[in-house]
Amino acid sequence: MAFKVNLVIDQGTTYNLYVELNDDNGNPLSGNHYTARAKLRKHFGSANSTSFTASLSNTGTGVLVLSLTSTQTSALDSGKYVYDVELVDSSNNVTRVFEGNALITPESTK
Repeated sequence: MAFKVNLVIDQGTTYNLYVELNDDNGNPLSGNHYTARAKLRKHFGSANSTSFTASLSNTGTGVLVLSLTSTQTSALDSGKYVYDVELVDSSNNVTRVFEGNALITPESTK
């Protein structure tokens, strides 16, 4: 079962989120064993999406980094979105690790 994590993303800015991920025994997950993927959509049925750059450290720290460029966040309309983050292992087993709502706050300085 995925954890619920709500995000606030400022329109027009570079966005980075750092999360430490551990297995059931408390050991850090490794990018040597998993790849990460994540998308943001206006609603679950939306055909359009924005992909986060998602990477899991292979240095044994278990740090997952999700990023959006300022160009990507500028292209998003302000308001509420949904997103999720999945890990894929070498056997193509997919696990959703967290999900939630993302609030895009409007930019006035352009």
